[in-house]
Amino acid sequence: MESEKKQNVVRFCVRAYLVLQLLALLIIVLAVLFGSSCYAQNVNDILGKATVAYDKSNGIEATFSIHTRSTQQGVSESFEGVINMKGDKFTLVTPGMRTWFDGKTQWSYVERNDEVNVTVPTGEELQMTNPVLLLKSYKKGFNPVYKGESTAANGKSAYDIELTPKKKGDIQNISLQIEKNTCLPVGIVMETKGGVTTSIRISKLKTDVNQPDSFFVFKEADFPDAEVIDLR
Repeated sequence: MESEKKQNVVRFCVRAYLVLQLLALLIIVLAVLFGSSCYAQNVNDILGKATVAYDKSNGIEATFSIHTRSTQQGVSESFEGVINMKGDKFTLVTPGMRTWFDGKTQWSYVERNDEVNVTVPTGEELQMTNPVLLLKSYKKGFNPVYKGESTAANGKSAYDIELTPKKKGDIQNISLQIEKNTCLPVGIVMETKGGVTTSIRISKLKTDVNQPDSFFVFKEADFPDAEVIDLR
């Protein structure tokens, strides 16, 4: 039983890591929502304006679907979820799993175990779970390359951008497909070592959500039977 709990927690952490890494890329193209023209930008312009655009967003909510496939193991997984982000705070909801982060404390809830792990992430851990810090790390840790134009799955013209890590690690490359007319991402794909490919599609995106700070805090009253494990 204890081993099964640990496996579920590990599964949650891996899923959350993949989701947050890919959704951090979404912020890269948010500049268009504040009056920028995609036609006037190159890849460095987009990256340079991304953090400022996020700061002006006043809270973001995104509904997404993710598909992960391992060619070596011959397995795949698909799921949907919702992420809310504001400043250095975020919440993430995927099937059976939730996380809250209020800028200091993180609560990770696994529905199957009905337990919540409470932690204070280190700076290194935050680099792996906080979309804003991930975005900033992309500017320092990845080389962006404009690859040209292509036709997206919706039949519209799109720009292709590839992010290659400056140092060797688990991530091999990340590809962005950005629709020319809207500058919104129509495809985000991450390839990692071991033949694992993860792709994401954004089905709904809202800005100016203006979530209150309490939105990013775990509320015990909403989960009265959950076991709270304080690891701080």
